[in-house]
Amino acid sequence: MNSDLLGILVLYFLTLALAWPLGRYLARVFKGEKNALDFLTPLEKGIFRLAGLDARREMSWQQHMVALLTINLVWFLLAMLVLCTQGSLPLNPDANPSMSPDLAFNTAISFLVNCNLQHYSGESGLSYLSQLVVITFLQFVSAATGIAAAVVVFNALQTRATDKLGNFYQYFVRSLTRLLLPGSLGLALLLVFSGTPMTLQGKQPLVTLQGDSVAVARGPVAAMVAIKELGTNGGGFFGANSAHPLENPTYLTNAAENLALCIIPVAMVFALGFYLNRRRLALMIFGVMTVGFVALLAPTVYYELQGNPALSPLGVEQPLGAMEGKEVRFGAAASAYWSITNTVISCGSVNSMHDSFMPLSGLSQLLGMMTNAFYGGCGVGLLNFFAYLIIAVFIAGLMVGRTPEFLGKKIEAREMKIAVIVTLLHPLLILAGTALATHTYVGNPTEYAGWLANPGFHGFSEMLYEFTSSAANNGSGFEGLGDNTPFWNCTTGVVLLLSRFLPIIGPVAIAGLLARKKYVPEGAGTLPADTATFGVMVLAVIVIIAALAFFPALALGPLAEHFSLY
Repeated sequence: MNSDLLGILVLYFLTLALAWPLGRYLARVFKGEKNALDFLTPLEKGIFRLAGLDARREMSWQQHMVALLTINLVWFLLAMLVLCTQGSLPLNPDANPSMSPDLAFNTAISFLVNCNLQHYSGESGLSYLSQLVVITFLQFVSAATGIAAAVVVFNALQTRATDKLGNFYQYFVRSLTRLLLPGSLGLALLLVFSGTPMTLQGKQPLVTLQGDSVAVARGPVAAMVAIKELGTNGGGFFGANSAHPLENPTYLTNAAENLALCIIPVAMVFALGFYLNRRRLALMIFGVMTVGFVALLAPTVYYELQGNPALSPLGVEQPLGAMEGKEVRFGAAASAYWSITNTVISCGSVNSMHDSFMPLSGLSQLLGMMTNAFYGGCGVGLLNFFAYLIIAVFIAGLMVGRTPEFLGKKIEAREMKIAVIVTLLHPLLILAGTALATHTYVGNPTEYAGWLANPGFHGFSEMLYEFTSSAANNGSGFEGLGDNTPFWNCTTGVVLLLSRFLPIIGPVAIAGLLARKKYVPEGAGTLPADTATFGVMVLAVIVIIAALAFFPALALGPLAEHFSLY
């Protein structure tokens, strides 16, 4: 047990040790300062020339959002076309069929919005062409989209008054060329040398030690897995995701993949401090996120190491902890750590089955997605936190009788309204979707019997988790849910769309409005936003909003299951 806990601590502090210099590097990249990968400048200029874009043209926040939404629409249409016709297209050696329109709709949106919710099994649901030109491609560009949107906010928070906030396409392309492509290449090489397949050949026929003839699925796995982790995407090439031995062969690859999914969200927090030359602000944000992360991680590791109390009266010893749904090569502690990192970071990659975790562990996983502000995904984690930050500034200013200001810019009614709408949209989508699903199931349990493998408290948690994962752009699931139906494909698809783009547009709009305002130097009447005291205020706002919004639903699901079990 001690070695398992030591492994978690080493991995976390290694992540921090790499995230700090990466944050400094990213700030230099997006400010246009000299950096180690400047030799890629001719390639970037060639991309802009080929696309007919002027990367030097400054854009307003509205123009940034129009560019973002336009290219995402094009990618959605391309993805739908390929998924609906993949059975007739090349690079399909295993003859996997085309997707139904509702499943293609859900899949295209899911990977477009960096959620990667999968209502299909990768090895049997997609051709290699779809894995490459839809899944892997969208994993790159969706991550770059989130990073580019965050950099627009960085630019807007500088001290000058302007409505010109850089160029979206330049931020987008640099996210790919200077970060995601080289990082993914390094991780993919590690995976290939560790045994992860990278081939276009079909299934490999094998004879097992028992004498059974089987066909083992393979494909261009390493490239897809590398960007799914680094881009905080999360979709699995195989149905078992990173619990599959070909996606995640060893404890070393498990550590490398987990580090990859954590490093960019943490580095983006530090990049904010370097970009604005406000390191104390970045450390305050990092501190709040880390307190929330640890508060969710600690009970999860504890309960998974303790084992399942229902087995003890049967005389079943559990020296390794609660191992149902977990890989022996990783163990309970490493699986618990991964389950929290990938839910607070909105990655959705899993190396164990969340449906098998203890009830309070499942509650922690849900809360990581419900708060949606502790580290978060590539770029968008900071955007979600920014909305909470604006609310905290406004409330704290009113409490102490000082003008609500953030970084020398006044927070007024428009900014506050947008922040509140963005913040409340998240629980609205989750709870409304869960209520609709519960009503539908209870209204005709015979017709919808295939939905839930575990009716009762846990079945409710399965439906709550599905909409929470969709709204948080996460993509993991309680896999006892039969979700490949028109109902789940369409309802979660709508939630995916709304919960991706509105929470991006809102914070960027707030930042754009603040950027136009005159900078007022901080004085005696200014509430400092980079102190530990203000950090406690922000954390309190996050906790109160989450508790008020989600406690009744959690009481009906994981809390009720916990008390019935213990």
